[in-house]
Amino acid sequence: MAYWLFKSEPDVFSWDQQVALGDAGGEWHGVRNYQARNNMRAMVPGDRGFFYHSQKGREVVGIVEVICTAHPDSTSEDPRWDCVDLRALRPLTRAVTLDEIRAEPGLADMVLVRNSRLSVQPVRPEEWQRICELGGTEP
Repeated sequence: MAYWLFKSEPDVFSWDQQVALGDAGGEWHGVRNYQARNNMRAMVPGDRGFFYHSQKGREVVGIVEVICTAHPDSTSEDPRWDCVDLRALRPLTRAVTLDEIRAEPGLADMVLVRNSRLSVQPVRPEEWQRICELGGTEP
């Protein structure tokens, strides 16, 4: 299993909206960055991801699961753009802010810290474990 982080502005698409999609989940569409797209192309069903509120909040708020491999993004007619489908698994007991992540020495090399603009990014297993600990939730 691989781990990822998915960023969304909460006033555009929030954790609550992801949860409202239920077990059927939905497309993580609208990504127009080649590196983020390639990250989605590497995903397999069962991979886990953090749902991160960017801009407002700047915090990890929940855990999602990849439920479908990469496929054409329904919001684009351009065949270069793919997306995956995600479903919400559970919220973190306590949101983990970007400031907290930056303050953790073991998370200093995390993509979120080094390249905060990338909307879909990998998370190393030890980073996943530590953020789950900080958020008071089981990995």
